[in-house]
Amino acid sequence: MAPTSVFPVLEPILPRVSKPVQYVGGEGNSQVKPWDSAAVRWALLYPDAYEVGLPNQGVQILYEVLNERGDALAERCYAVWPDLEALMREHDVPAFTVDAHHPVGAFDLLGVSFSTELGYTNLLTTLDLAGMPLHARDRDETHPVVVAGGHAAFNPEPVADFVDVAALGDGEEVVGDITDVVRDWKAEGRPGGRRELLVRLSSTPGCYVPSLYDVSYGDDGAITAVTPADDRVPATVQKRTTIELDEWPYPKKPLVPLAETVHERASVEIFRGCTRGCRFCQAGMITRPVRERSLQGIGEMVDAAVRSSGFDEVGLLSLSSADHSEIAEVTKGLADRYEGTNTSLSLPSTRVDAFNIDLANEISRNGRRSGLTFAPEGGSERIRRVINKMVSEDDLIRTCSEAFAQGWRQVKLYFMCGLPTETDEDVLEIAGMAYRVIEAGRRASGRNDVRCTISIGGFVPKPHTPFQWASQTSPEVVDNRLRKLREAVNSNRKIGRNIGMRYHDGEPSLIEGLLARGDRRVGAVIETVWRDGGRFDGWSEHFSYDRWVSSSAAALEPAGVSLDWFTTRERGRDEILPWDHLDSGLERDWLWEDWQEALDGREQDDCRWTPCFDCGVCPSTGTDIEVGPSGTTLLPLTVVNPTAAGSTSAVPGPGA
Repeated sequence: MAPTSVFPVLEPILPRVSKPVQYVGGEGNSQVKPWDSAAVRWALLYPDAYEVGLPNQGVQILYEVLNERGDALAERCYAVWPDLEALMREHDVPAFTVDAHHPVGAFDLLGVSFSTELGYTNLLTTLDLAGMPLHARDRDETHPVVVAGGHAAFNPEPVADFVDVAALGDGEEVVGDITDVVRDWKAEGRPGGRRELLVRLSSTPGCYVPSLYDVSYGDDGAITAVTPADDRVPATVQKRTTIELDEWPYPKKPLVPLAETVHERASVEIFRGCTRGCRFCQAGMITRPVRERSLQGIGEMVDAAVRSSGFDEVGLLSLSSADHSEIAEVTKGLADRYEGTNTSLSLPSTRVDAFNIDLANEISRNGRRSGLTFAPEGGSERIRRVINKMVSEDDLIRTCSEAFAQGWRQVKLYFMCGLPTETDEDVLEIAGMAYRVIEAGRRASGRNDVRCTISIGGFVPKPHTPFQWASQTSPEVVDNRLRKLREAVNSNRKIGRNIGMRYHDGEPSLIEGLLARGDRRVGAVIETVWRDGGRFDGWSEHFSYDRWVSSSAAALEPAGVSLDWFTTRERGRDEILPWDHLDSGLERDWLWEDWQEALDGREQDDCRWTPCFDCGVCPSTGTDIEVGPSGTTLLPLTVVNPTAAGSTSAVPGPGA
């Protein structure tokens, strides 16, 4: 029997909160399946605001994949703002899904997608509002199984007290396997209760069950062993990798929001993985190997997304979209198809050395030129060698000059502060680079209104990267360097007035570092912060550094460790790291060697175009780097506006 919708008690309080439309559901392409039609029911939580969570690709993919199954259903939920949380507690309204407003506690599984560690406190809010015990050990078979996914799940130890399962890697296939396990366990009469279900899930490839592992610590505070607590539990858990992306063309029908969101566009992932080897980039490391969609697959997804959503922008997504081996064919084919329509294209992620002005012109053919964005990441050539981000300043200036000459007026550059071995001088060179971009732009365009915006974030060492052993720079040092940089930018007002500077101070980055590389003892910090009112820590207006510092002292010092122990301390090669038993496919020795090469300022080649350098991923995942040419056409469809394109024939692809 279906649970009662909470909407009759929710609706009367919605006029008293900000943006009530984010809680009512009914978005374009949303689904509400009959409750009794499904044997297994998922609530999919994105632990942040609706405006951030609704466009999330991961949640939308799992939502469609699960709802296509005849024996399953999935509904979505998002973190509620503190104003609604207070009213929900006052009026006894439980955590709910936005699709059918079913109580979260009525589902079999609660899937949580963590894009950032700063969403951990919002998970606790949802669990508490759902009437579920915060701690996994206190739940029984009547409570949903909490499954964590996303990049942060590659070190779920800080939330090990609160989640039942962490799904490592690509989610398309593993959610189906989890659904099968839960379905069969329920059909058998739930034998052995919740523990038996968790043991079964632990034998599912890609599924890690923290409660089935014992962790011991030494006198120095470091981990001495991580041991399975049951003979049926594997010693290590390997990530899941979806090989043939063309077989998973999701989302087929993007959700169309009713309220304003951070990205209002159809998004098509053109390839997954990255082999550039940027040493700071966890996403690039854990998503290896590269797997490209074919031109035909991309074209069909774009066509389906535009037709089903009405969005007038299509984002071609990946970690570095211009690296697709057939990006020229992709962009030209799509630009031909949509020329003369209201549909525009965007490449949100590009590298200077994979970018050219012809590509930019294809993307902006319909006249939209919002600006170009590049990420040198480091201000000096020396620091770029350390992080393996070999973007030549000459290439950057040359690219920007050509763009300004052809009508662009703005360039945005992304950098990090607090990188390993960084000095004040490395950061101050960011100002010099921005000055040279403006000067080159003025010469190339003959105008003085060109602009350069520099955006700077604090560096956070992440697990499964060569920098996982590095010490994190203290907030005081980061903030001091940013202050000096701002002074350098403003030192020449004739040029400085054309340079915008946006930055994040070092305090939130340090807390992110605690949560990224923490172990199970950090769970007590998260809970203490939450009980003290911590919510939406990824939002500057809600984040309290003092609360995290005081909570860390209270929770960690009795265990003989500290906030600095987890963040600003450099690790040794032999130290057992909290995530060492979770296998991202990367050889630990290879990561260590790359760390040593970073300290020596030596670069690492991109194995996508050079011989293998034995990182370990391809053998461990049973695959190889998969790139074009695919030999297929982009779109076996007629153009949308044949008059504008000058033809009624299909858009040509390679070999046509």
